[in-house]
Amino acid sequence: MSTEPFVIEVNHLVHKYGRTEAVNDLSLRVRRGQCYGFFGRNGAGKTTTIKCLLNLLRPVSGSVRVFGLDPAKEEVAVKSWLAYVPDSVAFYPWMTVRNVLDYLASFRAHWNHKTERELLGQFRLDDSKKAGALSRGQKTQLALMGAICAEPELLVLDEPTSGLDPIIRREFIQTVIGAYQEADPGNRSVFVSTHLISEFEGLIDEFTIIENGRAELTLGADEARSRYKKIRARFAAAAPAVDFPEARHIRREGRELELTVNGHSEEILRRLQALAPEELTTETLTLEEIFVAALQ
Repeated sequence: MSTEPFVIEVNHLVHKYGRTEAVNDLSLRVRRGQCYGFFGRNGAGKTTTIKCLLNLLRPVSGSVRVFGLDPAKEEVAVKSWLAYVPDSVAFYPWMTVRNVLDYLASFRAHWNHKTERELLGQFRLDDSKKAGALSRGQKTQLALMGAICAEPELLVLDEPTSGLDPIIRREFIQTVIGAYQEADPGNRSVFVSTHLISEFEGLIDEFTIIENGRAELTLGADEARSRYKKIRARFAAAAPAVDFPEARHIRREGRELELTVNGHSEEILRRLQALAPEELTTETLTLEEIFVAALQ
């Protein structure tokens, strides 16, 4: 087991495809035991960053460390402590599900056969079925099983549930990933790149939003929820035109005024109260709403 406090450290990472900068001066750190969200639009640089962590791509400049090690120099050690599920998975088509699981287990010093049996039943996978006959969602389930059963110190997940139906997806996120971390609290970490931010809401401890290869926002989830608010005011007549430079977004429609703010909420509430609204409410944004607000 690694004893490093940070399982992932990315420092001023740059990677280019020709003249196109996919990742530009990106820095982030994932503390041991965290579930860390890596959010961004398509093409923002998420998968490129992950491939640099796994030594599938080499940085043009900057550095990456996994468990304190350079994955280009200590690749075997790094990969023995983690499991990776990409956004698109493939297996030898002639192998059965049983063959695939045995093959994956053969590379691991540890394999939880009890978890394997439970997940086969939970996902309703026939272990005699050929991998080539599996649907995209079933292949994703099989890859996730292979990652979880190895009980690594770090799960690296790149859009891990995009091929799953909503029921299996929710079940996997809430029970399987949650149980994986809870089995060894403080030591097992998850680094997840996903578009389905709302479904990971209860698991994320900290996150980075990446845009055009750069870190747009890095915050702890609780701190983000305390800062990002939606304020609504309803007036007896048409909503007044207001100027709040501190607001990220202002929508004025009929008698209603809606503001999305990042901090300064108490000051804005006082100023709105002075306009004598009939109703004034505040709500905390979800992580998905914070993602949208940060990129507006």
